[in-house]
Amino acid sequence: MTIRAAARPAPLVPMIDFYESLTEVSLARIGTVYHEHARFKDPFNDVVGVAAIEAIFRHMYATTSEPRFVVTSAALSPDGREGFLAWTFHFRLKGDGPRVERMIRGATHVTFAEDGRISDHRDYWDAAEELYEKLPVIGALMRWLRRRMGGA
Repeated sequence: MTIRAAARPAPLVPMIDFYESLTEVSLARIGTVYHEHARFKDPFNDVVGVAAIEAIFRHMYATTSEPRFVVTSAALSPDGREGFLAWTFHFRLKGDGPRVERMIRGATHVTFAEDGRISDHRDYWDAAEELYEKLPVIGALMRWLRRRMGGA
């Protein structure tokens, strides 16, 4: 379920629209959403600059089929300088076949530059639960480790 237009805080609308309509072609507009010196950090990447952020998404298109983001909730800090999003990323790994859709649930914290573009983007999601546990060999090991450590 995507977030209603009325529930989208105005400073987050460009980001939400960018991600929910992202294609390989629209990726060229990334500089309208991110400040040229923006930082992007997630469980696998920590980069600075629009070109480096764009490279992450180019890699996403090289390794996945039908990737799409659905923003499920959004909030703005009282001073309007920070935003928070909850989202679901749907995709298929190339080579998986057409019937295997994967999904990652996560959250994003962003800080805005003076011009309203994103200056800092931090994604939070559990790589072990969302990716590794679903892989055939390593998944069994990760699930066993989680049980041994007292996790769910």
